[in-house]
Amino acid sequence: MDYKLLTQSVGDLDEDKVYEMVKEFVSSNPKEEEAQKVVNACQNGMGIVGDLFDKGEYFVGDLIFAGELLNNAIDILKPVIGSGNSKKVGTIVLGTVKGDLHDIGKNIFKSMVEAAGFEVYDIGIDQSASAFIGKIREVHPQIVGMSGVLTLAIDSMKQIIDEFKKENIRDKIKIVIGGNAVTKEACEYVGADSYNTNAAEGVKTCLRWVS
Repeated sequence: MDYKLLTQSVGDLDEDKVYEMVKEFVSSNPKEEEAQKVVNACQNGMGIVGDLFDKGEYFVGDLIFAGELLNNAIDILKPVIGSGNSKKVGTIVLGTVKGDLHDIGKNIFKSMVEAAGFEVYDIGIDQSASAFIGKIREVHPQIVGMSGVLTLAIDSMKQIIDEFKKENIRDKIKIVIGGNAVTKEACEYVGADSYNTNAAEGVKTCLRWVS
């Protein structure tokens, strides 16, 4: 398996080439550790996609396509990875906050952190503090991701994080917020640990937190 070529093919969004390489790999009766290398090569390709998006050469549609490409490639690999015993790097509870119905950014982030090895519990859009808190108590994540595109989402995020403090769960988790409306100032105002306007950066942050 030419891992570099696979990474480049994901970066180029060359769907046919990626699927051809991954299917050929699966048919060669590989070992699980080799499959993990293939997953890593695909993830590195997502890094290229993120960089090209930063430079303005790729757009949101390309990110969505890359996320789907990655998910499909990992689906092909599942029989080899043994989805049950592939070690998860961490758990994330993810949702779009109350008053906001946008989910594209959230979905891109979800597919990218899943590809990076996280178990993701996506509670959906327009979610209140109690919905987040219920899920946190159920699955005990290391990280909570909140998404919001509208300006009003910032106030929602602050209210939700304030509720976390009241319920004594704020100190047990890392919080990353994302979306068009988020800035450094917004991050400080709501009391999150990190903010990202780009899903690829958000993935890097989450991996840093659990490493």
